[in-house]
Amino acid sequence: MALLNSQTNKAKYAPNMTIEKKPTIFNTFKRDYQLWLMILPAIIIVIVFNYIPMYGVQLAFREYDFTEGLTGGEWVGIKYFQQFIESHMFTDLLRNTLFISLSTIIVGFPAPIILALLINQIKWRKGKRILQTTVYLPHFISIVVVVGLLNVLLSPNTGIIGHLLNALGFKDLNLLASPSTFVPVYVLSDIWQHVGWNSIIYLAALSSVDPQLYDSAKIDGANRWQIIRNVEIPAIIPTIIILLILNMGSIISTGFEKIFLMQNPLNLPVSEVIETYVYKIGIISNQFSYAAAIGLFNTVINFILLITMNYIAKRFSNISLW
Repeated sequence: MALLNSQTNKAKYAPNMTIEKKPTIFNTFKRDYQLWLMILPAIIIVIVFNYIPMYGVQLAFREYDFTEGLTGGEWVGIKYFQQFIESHMFTDLLRNTLFISLSTIIVGFPAPIILALLINQIKWRKGKRILQTTVYLPHFISIVVVVGLLNVLLSPNTGIIGHLLNALGFKDLNLLASPSTFVPVYVLSDIWQHVGWNSIIYLAALSSVDPQLYDSAKIDGANRWQIIRNVEIPAIIPTIIILLILNMGSIISTGFEKIFLMQNPLNLPVSEVIETYVYKIGIISNQFSYAAAIGLFNTVINFILLITMNYIAKRFSNISLW
């Protein structure tokens, strides 16, 4: 009886109450069709150039034969994965790839953060814009041009830096040909080219900091370093964690173009990475199934690292991609 009275009272005092229905996919498309039409070209590009080519992953499990088409060839399972792992090149390739990637992350990842914090301290607007434009410009230089500049500048015979090293007593030191200097040259030139562009996202995060926090810090007597440490760095920590997760998710994928262009027979022991090896095996040697297996192995490892880093970040900082 009490339950019946309760239901009667609810019906009496809330006669116009409606239960919200969960929006369906069709209703979402109908409501936001302008937005979907705007991003439709991007969706088509991703499907055509990223998802449809994934059909070729099956080559990693087949003995590819030109005469039988893309789907032809004998099914060999994980034969080529075992061949790659057991090959004499596996250890060297993995070591070189990890060393270059980790060096780039350890040295290069903090660089745009530091640059963004420094630029944010500049109060002269015109000077700030000039500095931002100056550090952004190298990002738009072609990798081929950058490697060409490195060859010109670092040449022991004709380069400015080569002449400077000779004057300092380093006779005939070729920085691009020496295995011990290849990685530092690669990492430092990569930082020079991309540090300004990568700092944009941190500057955007800093621009959203509440100005009242700066005023409160100044009232409390905080200096510039204390403001950076207690106001600005906490504001960009979520951005730092997200970008670190994304970078760790591609740690086995180094930049193919730049490394390939900087390679020569003298630095090959440290410059041969998985991506350049895939190119040489697949395109030059025509071992398409073997190259597909190595590429798939590379992608799976990156995916596992991405999931792991996302889990760790979510567990300890409650910040994650999903």
